[in-house]
Amino acid sequence: MTVLVVLMAGEIAPTAQLRAFVQGKTVIAADAGIRHAKALDVKPTLWVGDFDSTSAELLAAFDHVEKRSLPREKDITDGEYAIVEALALGGTELLIVGALGGARTDHVFSNLVLASSYADRVQRLVCFDGREWVYPLRHDQVLSHEARAGVQFSVCKFSAIGNLSIRGARWPLYNVDVPFLSILTQSNEALGPVEIELSSGRALAIFEAN
Repeated sequence: MTVLVVLMAGEIAPTAQLRAFVQGKTVIAADAGIRHAKALDVKPTLWVGDFDSTSAELLAAFDHVEKRSLPREKDITDGEYAIVEALALGGTELLIVGALGGARTDHVFSNLVLASSYADRVQRLVCFDGREWVYPLRHDQVLSHEARAGVQFSVCKFSAIGNLSIRGARWPLYNVDVPFLSILTQSNEALGPVEIELSSGRALAIFEAN
């Protein structure tokens, strides 16, 4: 399994858990996402973007990193381009850092759409910012998350979902069809390790960090 880390520009909490999560991995930075490299003690091997949100200080500090410059006007975000590059390098597991927080809610939404879109192209895709874990749910896999008792989590949907099962939770579900506009799957609580599976639809499981 080839594991690659993609650094995006959203806010992170550089906890010991997050730093351990990225150590020893090949790292690709998307534009201003490279600002997380120092806090996480990683050395990106590739830096992609139009660099419109990258300061002169960052450009100088990381001028030794191979750069792939993109036009400002394009139909793909810098983050998606970084994901594409990770796949081109043979990545079979993607760890996306910096996709979840920041001043632009539309950027966060776009990143979650990207995570859901590319999850089927790799063996595993997960977003982690030190505060929350986000897993796109796949029809061919059971998601297992090693939560401690009391951890809050939700299943957030992009569509109606079919045959949803949630095990190891305070409010379990078994083979339930959930309409898109239902909030049935918001704010659950882990009793310990949690398993989630579904047979149709698009959704994300979001867990607070242990």
